Amino acid sequence: MAVRVVRLGTPRLPGEGLRLGTVRRPPRGVRKEDYASRDWFDLWLPDLAPTASVVGWALSEPWTPARWEKYVRAYRREMRAPEQQRLIALLAALSQTSDFSIGCYCEDPTRCHRSVLAELLRETGAKMSE
Repeated sequence: MAVRVVRLGTPRLPGEGLRLGTVRRPPRGVRKEDYASRDWFDLWLPDLAPTASVVGWALSEPWTPARWEKYVRAYRREMRAPEQQRLIALLAALSQTSDFSIGCYCEDPTRCHRSVLAELLRETGAKMSE
């Protein structure tokens, strides 16, 4: 049992379990009833996505190592809020007995909050799938 990190919209892998969309907004033009059938996600968890202001800042200029580090600090700061801490702890606990996936749409996982969220889950004791 473990958490897998995926890019939303990609084909599902065997044993992946539920897909949790950790994105601020659902995909444009996709109706709620079509999320799972289009390999987007089964459950939407926008509370684990960076806020609109952090995303807006992040997308305003190209990534550099310094900008990425600033983004990571801002996202981690947001994830220290009690509500987010409870969700992260819940997912870490569920990873001990269930298979599920967390994901976002970003093409490059090394410049996406999902990689940072995976670190946060790992730091909280989650079992992570490779």
